[in-house]
Amino acid sequence: MSISLPVPRSELIEGLDAPLGVLDPEGSRRASPLLDESIGDVDESVLTDLYVDMSVVRRVDEEAFALTRQGALVLWPPLRGQEAAQVGALRALRDEDFVFPSYREHALAVLRGADLADVLAVWKGAALSGWDPFAQRLAPSQIIIGAQTLHATGYAMAARRDGGDDIALACFGDGATSEGDVNEAMVFAASFRAPVVFLCQNNQYAISEPVGVQSRTPLALRATGFGIPALRVDGNDVLAVLAAVRIAAERARTGGGPTFVEAVTYRMGPHTTTDDPGRYRDDAEVAAWHAKDPIDRLERHLARIGAPVDRIREEAAIRCDAIAAQVRAAADRIAAPAPESMFDHVYVEPTRRLERQRAQHRAFTASVEGLR
Repeated sequence: MSISLPVPRSELIEGLDAPLGVLDPEGSRRASPLLDESIGDVDESVLTDLYVDMSVVRRVDEEAFALTRQGALVLWPPLRGQEAAQVGALRALRDEDFVFPSYREHALAVLRGADLADVLAVWKGAALSGWDPFAQRLAPSQIIIGAQTLHATGYAMAARRDGGDDIALACFGDGATSEGDVNEAMVFAASFRAPVVFLCQNNQYAISEPVGVQSRTPLALRATGFGIPALRVDGNDVLAVLAAVRIAAERARTGGGPTFVEAVTYRMGPHTTTDDPGRYRDDAEVAAWHAKDPIDRLERHLARIGAPVDRIREEAAIRCDAIAAQVRAAADRIAAPAPESMFDHVYVEPTRRLERQRAQHRAFTASVEGLR
């Protein structure tokens, strides 16, 4: 009897010893035999677009953060520092590819054209979810840690059965890799060769716990236990992420199955606006990562290749100011929903229990009307 031996681990993973990169923190381009071919089309125009995208996303994040401090939003999970991982990943996809985010992927909603009021409504406590997922090919933000990986895998399996070549991208953080849902999703994806890309943004902290508590080895190594190839890249290098997700997307699209991309990055701000990161990390660590800022890095690279940086920075500033005004206006126009609307979209068809709860709510509301 013959048995088939598993693929050697060394052939399943790249970037294990050090994350793969294309741009160093000073903006210098370095050769990457694995990544370079996938970004051969990246010229000054593409670099400019990536710079503007990241700048706009950061400004949306800053405005939303400020709105929580002004009482206009209840909560906000900031993404500062993770712009390259999100922008690079999304720009590697086709418009028809379906994206399944966690709660921190605001860049995906902004760049996919979601209405800013829909983006903010959840964080104002005025909606249970955001945009129309089919209009943006973007699932609602997922609060339950890791659950979106199952949704992405299921969607990818269904898309393949329908004969299409669109793929799914599942986004999650380092802490989610300890969740059963993520591991179950990888089992299904590997077993059925689902066309899904797992993007883990390793921002070094699962709420207040450092990634070393989650795993004593690089997170990308976990995927290889399921037989899923993994690429571990510098998540503050937008070109490295763009290349890695392009590679993974093409592999998924052509029948190669899932790929795990670990983008090693850093959450510069708090976990949410209710968090104090000063309790669990020191200033020296934050300063070291600040020097690796993804937007500054790309700006340095643009300067090195002789691009008109001042003009590009001016264009980004105009776009940023415009979208900042849109964010504030969007927050102002979000209206509180009718309380009874909480029953409207629980199930596709209402159940007797749900209708009973709706009737109880109406009765309670009527009973207190005269007390106002």
